[in-house]
Amino acid sequence: MIDAPCRRGAAERLKCRALLREIGSAGKSRSAMIPVAPALRQRTPPQAPGWQQLWREAIRDPRELLALLGLESAALNISDAAAAQFPLRVPRGFVAKMRHGDPGDPLLRQVLPLDDEMQPRPGFGLDAVGDGAAKAADGVIRKYRGRALLVTTGSCAVHCRYCFRRHFDYASETAAAGNWRQAVELIRADPDIDEVILSGGDPWSLATAKLAELTDALAQVPHLRRLRIHTRLPVVLPERVDAALLAWLRGLPWPVTVVLHANHAAEIDCSVEQACSALRGAGATLLNQAVLLHGVNDSVEALSALSERSFEAGVLPYYLHQLDRVQGSAHFEVSDEEARRLHAALAARLSGYLVPRLVREVAGDPGKRPL
Repeated sequence: MIDAPCRRGAAERLKCRALLREIGSAGKSRSAMIPVAPALRQRTPPQAPGWQQLWREAIRDPRELLALLGLESAALNISDAAAAQFPLRVPRGFVAKMRHGDPGDPLLRQVLPLDDEMQPRPGFGLDAVGDGAAKAADGVIRKYRGRALLVTTGSCAVHCRYCFRRHFDYASETAAAGNWRQAVELIRADPDIDEVILSGGDPWSLATAKLAELTDALAQVPHLRRLRIHTRLPVVLPERVDAALLAWLRGLPWPVTVVLHANHAAEIDCSVEQACSALRGAGATLLNQAVLLHGVNDSVEALSALSERSFEAGVLPYYLHQLDRVQGSAHFEVSDEEARRLHAALAARLSGYLVPRLVREVAGDPGKRPL
């Protein structure tokens, strides 16, 4: 049976479409509009808070989060040690998508620090995907031919408990050091690199001016052909997609692919759909990658709803990742056998273009390993 967020999705989608039609009609001729009384014209509606303010207002206390959801009794399962090791951070808009009174809500499960994280498990380490061995310069990772990944920042708007870089040394390993100089010079010196991937942390946690500083420098590298951006912000803090960011995107000299990260259909509401529409309008190709997570999306119903909702928002399903075995995430693991079964059932249910590739990242492999 499809869970409550999926059932609510139909009404939410109708509301989204109506709002998008309203936005699209806003540019029609003024002659068709009803005149506004002068007294009303003089009033300025209050401005919505900007993304930076919403970022600062994110919830950082697990007990405050549970209180907002009417789950004070669930505080017994919170791990202060896990929260100290990898602090809670979640925007209030993302919390608003969670089900009140449900300790098993799939969005809550992704962000709440639990005792399970502190239980040691064999095979789960600090560097699950071999970032350290693939380091080419400060904040530059070279794993695959033709591509360079820049760890642009350690900041994220949300701290996902399964994050494969939760133990990464961001303090000394970001490409922004020295105004990107070392990173850009490495890319300039290697004509084999034709694609740059901005990652993190979340690259869109940087100010737009800082992003422009980087892309202005990269624009001087003649052999670059594509830019890819991996970000969760349009999903967890869609207000980040503002006029300045869209103007920056439109001005970039390369085709741009924005890879979003949503794991459950309930994450994609009207505000996310609007942000995706704006990004597409700025020329970006949108893909979604998800992680298969026990208790979050490990059912055919949940995965099917995620693919369909992503596509309705203009985002093509791209990857379904098996969990990267980072220390603290073992309670999210789904076996490879179960993952293959779910993926086969998904392929039998959906059109081919709605079925993401089931993959695992293995250190040293020349690409993602299909399962």
